Amino acid sequence: MDKAGLSWVPALSREAGPLYLAIADALAADIAAGGLKEGTRLPPQRALAGVLGIDFTTVSRAYNEARTRGLIEGRVGQGTYVKARRKNGGRSSGGGLVDMSMNLPPLFDDPKLIARMWGGIDALEDERGLDLLMRYQAVGGSLPDKTAGAAWLRPRLGEVAAERVLVCPGAQGALLATVSMLAARGDVICAEALTYPGLRSLAAHLGIGFAAVAVDEQGLLPEAFEAACVKHRPKALYCNPTLHNPTTATLSLKRREAVVAIARRHGVAIIEDDAYGALPTNPAPPLAALAPDLVYYVAGLAKCLSPALRIAYLVVPDAVSSVRLEGAIRATAGMASPLSAAVATRWVEDGTADAVLAAIRAEAGRRQRIAAEILPADRVLTNPEAFHLWLTLPAGWTRGEFTARLRTAGISIVTSDAFALANPPEAVRLGLGAAETRHELERSLAVIADLLVQSPAAVNFVV
Repeated sequence: MDKAGLSWVPALSREAGPLYLAIADALAADIAAGGLKEGTRLPPQRALAGVLGIDFTTVSRAYNEARTRGLIEGRVGQGTYVKARRKNGGRSSGGGLVDMSMNLPPLFDDPKLIARMWGGIDALEDERGLDLLMRYQAVGGSLPDKTAGAAWLRPRLGEVAAERVLVCPGAQGALLATVSMLAARGDVICAEALTYPGLRSLAAHLGIGFAAVAVDEQGLLPEAFEAACVKHRPKALYCNPTLHNPTTATLSLKRREAVVAIARRHGVAIIEDDAYGALPTNPAPPLAALAPDLVYYVAGLAKCLSPALRIAYLVVPDAVSSVRLEGAIRATAGMASPLSAAVATRWVEDGTADAVLAAIRAEAGRRQRIAAEILPADRVLTNPEAFHLWLTLPAGWTRGEFTARLRTAGISIVTSDAFALANPPEAVRLGLGAAETRHELERSLAVIADLLVQSPAAVNFVV
């Protein structure tokens, strides 16, 4: 037993913000570290307040905060107990070193933040009740969810009216609704020559063709976009101007302004996929901030917050397009999951979303530094704020041979074929976030670096 015979007394820093939060944080840390086991009975609130020399109300607030986070539970007539801890299964490597084909945000090691995320989910039972689980909601999202979306996007877009925000079932759902509204079977849309595979699948399903727009290491070439507008008369331009997938290229402000001007001149709508837009700490303004009347802006939460939520915010130019897009969402998906939307709203409102984003940014930076130490710089195109990179292969290697050789070592990557609208280059994308640990990432990158300096003939053996 601890002080005064109590089962637990937190180690507190009086300089770590409000005392009630410090107590809740200490409780989360001790549970995560295994110092407090499931089912441990916590000290009565008055007894703990006496030992700590603080007001009873401070301890009461701390216990309420911990209960909101899902750390503890009260049992009538018995006291307060540590709840069962959730088991963390981690990310499966499929029996190999790591699957680097998926572009996932990196896992971070912050027990307090993890507990806070789960606590926000648990708190929805008290806040929203059974209606959250047993009622349909508005197709484009409830007003609180739209308002939270506008707040989340404010650092990038500035003030956006909640009425212009639609809550969609993931970025793919937002893209399906938008593309199907703007283009019909047989129409053409422009896209970067290397583009998001999900868009390629979606367009093929809808019978919509592509006009590939050339790119360089800085992203989409405005002059190539203009040439495509003249030749193909496209219905829309789809682009990923910030931390482009797969190359991580980011368009300069000058190019963004040029793209907007060209689109206006030719009457072409823009679909801006800003999947990674929250990651840069000092981002260039989105196209939607430069031309809100022209751009359909898609901001998914999968890359900057949680892939499990499957929520994306779609900011539309006007009320007419909002109504039409609600109809498209209704026809293709019905609505976004109210439960996922409620979790996202809770995290945005209580600051958890900002904390998770900061943790992802920090871990992505660490992993980029690992990659920079191991991989040859002349073969890598990346950005220190991204968690993927584009690797060009040396002479002698084809992307198919390189990928097959890595597969025998238990490492999965994605070749340029998945992204290329025409003429795939000899290059591959590596996702740095899928590895469960940095050590696992180091081991996998070391295998890749070693393979790059060998010739295909040296590693292939056929009899």
